[in-house]
Amino acid sequence: MALPRPRTIRGQLIASLVLFELLVLAVFAVFLIREQQKELQQRVDQRLEYQSALLALQAANLLAENKTEALQALLISMREYSDARVGSVQLTDLQGVTLVGTDASMKGTLNLSPVERNYLRELSKPTLFTLKDSVREIVAPVKINGEVRALVWIYPNEDADKLQLHSLLRITLISAVIAILGCTVLATFMARTITRPLNALIQATRQVVRDPEDMSSFPLQVSAANEAADLTTAFNMMVTSIEEQRSGLNDTLALLDSMLANAPIGFAFFDRKFRFVRVNQFLANMNHSTISRHISRTVSEIFPESAAIAMQDAIDSVFEKGTAVQDLELSGELESHPGRMRSWLMNIYPVRTSSNAVRWVGAVIVDTTQRRNSEDALRKTEKLAAAGRLAASIAHEINNPLEAVTNLLYLIRLHDSLSPETRHYVDLAQHEVARVSEITQQTLRFYRQSTLPITAKVSELMDSVLTLHQGRVTSLQIEVTRFYEPDVELFCFAGELRQLFANLIGNSLDAMMPGPGRLALSVQRSHSWHDPNVEGVRISVADTGSGMSEEVRSRIFEPFFTTKEATGTGLGLWVSAEIVRKHHGTIHIRSRAAGDGQNNGASSSGTIFMIFFPSVRGEEEPAENLQAYSQRD
Repeated sequence: MALPRPRTIRGQLIASLVLFELLVLAVFAVFLIREQQKELQQRVDQRLEYQSALLALQAANLLAENKTEALQALLISMREYSDARVGSVQLTDLQGVTLVGTDASMKGTLNLSPVERNYLRELSKPTLFTLKDSVREIVAPVKINGEVRALVWIYPNEDADKLQLHSLLRITLISAVIAILGCTVLATFMARTITRPLNALIQATRQVVRDPEDMSSFPLQVSAANEAADLTTAFNMMVTSIEEQRSGLNDTLALLDSMLANAPIGFAFFDRKFRFVRVNQFLANMNHSTISRHISRTVSEIFPESAAIAMQDAIDSVFEKGTAVQDLELSGELESHPGRMRSWLMNIYPVRTSSNAVRWVGAVIVDTTQRRNSEDALRKTEKLAAAGRLAASIAHEINNPLEAVTNLLYLIRLHDSLSPETRHYVDLAQHEVARVSEITQQTLRFYRQSTLPITAKVSELMDSVLTLHQGRVTSLQIEVTRFYEPDVELFCFAGELRQLFANLIGNSLDAMMPGPGRLALSVQRSHSWHDPNVEGVRISVADTGSGMSEEVRSRIFEPFFTTKEATGTGLGLWVSAEIVRKHHGTIHIRSRAAGDGQNNGASSSGTIFMIFFPSVRGEEEPAENLQAYSQRD
């Protein structure tokens, strides 16, 4: 069974000192008692020898005079006046027969042992005997005229000697107790001087363990010059170093957190269960959500299924192999917007701990949806631009022979020999050739747009665009209605307005396919919807087409958004809105899709674009206020 040990330095020091003192005291007491017993025995022996010799001398004189009573008195007086150190005394002859004794019981013959008898044969001086049970006695010869005539026996009383020895032992114990108490007090004081700085160090360390950010207890005061002071100084230096390292680490973490939070790119970290451990705000905004909705959610809960499966495979590969996966292209259809595709470019890399094990997986995510749409639109735009250049080239080449044909028809018509019927056919040919020439001229105007604003008649710009679409208008059996106020002019970029009208009229014709339908064009002077004091021009393009749903109306001005899967680029209305903004105009849209059940139960559908351009451009409209209404006039 192990002995209990004190848990504090003070207790261990005091316990060790007390144990050491007890051991020293025990050894000292053993040696002291043995020496005192030996010294006491020597004194007793010397005293007994002296007493026995003196008693033998006196007894010889009295025995020679045969004074028995005097011998009896002498023996009694020796016992009485020996400080209780003599128990009994008797005088015997050489055969051991008691002659005189201090006790009445001392009569008869002594039972002498062979050893005693051996000593008595040659007894010349006092001799000590140790009997059984450590009982001692001394015998001295009584000589008369040089001849041994009797023996004096003295039996010492050792109670007083034992009492003296016990008193000495008691004094020794009292002194030892006083010494132990004094040493304990001294050890306690010394231990306190050692443990006080250690206790302060322990309390300060525990406070740091409870709150690692609280270093108010340091530096500790050093008031001594011992090992505890050196330890305290070392702790102060260590805490100072930790504070400096923590400060540098906090600065580094602050920089990293700032970079992570404000970087214009998505960052995410995942665990082995494909759950988000941390994301930055850019990625949350990219996914139209919040950071809290990402944390602890899996990849499949955030990304579309097709993209999530490929992403999980890549994350699992990084965890297993510890190698990065670069330039991973993913795409998927959003559940919240059916039919709307998004694409991402990801670089996935391992995040290792100090043991070189992969603890997390990080991902750098870039939304490439707009870039892909831009690339697709750019390719389509390049095709359109090439087609435009080709059309302009063709129109230019056609224009030269058209002029020759026109001149030839003019010369033919001048012949007098032509019959009326032939002249009629020549007039029709001249009319059609003039129409073809006008179409080629309008095509060249689209390609060769002016870079400077001019004052143009809005109705002429509208009719020039309508001329280009005359073939589709005829084939679709579209009824075109014009509401033009005369001489309505606008200071504008004529080429850009022509492009705006072409986009609106083209969309109206597409909405009325396969026909028939009605197209209403209106140009008139008016006032701003927001400020009646602002004068300008209002242009309307209305159709009886299929109309637009609420979702389509909310996104028609977004770039690359289109409902024409095969032929649309999603840039027509976006460019149109930019042209309106450039001219400080505003757009109002009213539309109703077939089957909406709006407009008081009417079954008709259609869309109307109303555009207002101020006559004097300024800050009349913020240009971003593009409003869409659900009904048409």
